[in-house]
Amino acid sequence: MAKSLALFLVFNILFFTVVSACNTCPSPKPTPKPTPNPSPSEGKCPTDALKLGVCANVLNGLLNVTLGTPPVKPCCSLIGNLVDLEAAVCLCTALKANILGINLNIPISLSLLLNVCSKDIPKGFTCP
Repeated sequence: MAKSLALFLVFNILFFTVVSACNTCPSPKPTPKPTPNPSPSEGKCPTDALKLGVCANVLNGLLNVTLGTPPVKPCCSLIGNLVDLEAAVCLCTALKANILGINLNIPISLSLLLNVCSKDIPKGFTCP
């Protein structure tokens, strides 16, 4: 019994010595995945641009001085869950395609719509 216990301990010590012997061995380092830094021209609109026609009411309310506040809820609810770049690209697409049905100055209209919905124009963004 004593011999088998001694043999068991020797093998345990030998095993754990071998396993932990390489304390400074280089371990394979995972290569980090690069996080894409989207440039303003790479943004995509995840929302159907046709739905952004409701933003015409917001622009009409902002451009024509009226009493009260413009109806921003339908428009802002469509772009509210988008990041600033996506919101800008979606509204830009709608303005360029004239989905809103109004002839507008695109940079000013884009800025107005984004500001009303508490969004910012991304730095360096131009409506393609």
